[in-house]
Amino acid sequence: MVYVIVQPGESIDAAIKRFNMKLQQSGLLRELKEHAHYEKPSEKRRRQRRRARAR
Repeated sequence: MVYVIVQPGESIDAAIKRFNMKLQQSGLLRELKEHAHYEKPSEKRRRQRRRARAR
């Protein structure tokens, strides 16, 4: 679970920015997108190979 405690005197915009950074670093959004629909194992391997080649 990703959470952010708003510091005294901190604006809400800054807290939201920190929350979004933590969310990206945790990989939670990527995992949710991966589970949004079924992906065949062959498509998953193809996607992983493309991602590895891009690096």
